[in-house]
Amino acid sequence: MSQSTQLPKTSQLNELTTLELAQALMERLTISPNDWHRLKSNRNSRANEQVAAAIVYLLKNQPEEAQARLQQAVGWLDRSICAPPCPTHGK
Repeated sequence: MSQSTQLPKTSQLNELTTLELAQALMERLTISPNDWHRLKSNRNSRANEQVAAAIVYLLKNQPEEAQARLQQAVGWLDRSICAPPCPTHGK
């Protein structure tokens, strides 16, 4: 694609729905299985993924699910929750 026919990033974003943007953000912030051990206790990373999920649920008109994710995010930030053990260990 030549540079003259490429859309600027803002134009590309304007073509997406709000839900699609939120889902893209959620995908970007979700901790992948490859990064799980490195980031499982990273409070900011965990809060980020929960807040992004909450936005998606709000946009899907599922406030109860959104609230649960927001409570998880707050728990990460205020240190009232911690990472569960790795599900593949101890089996």
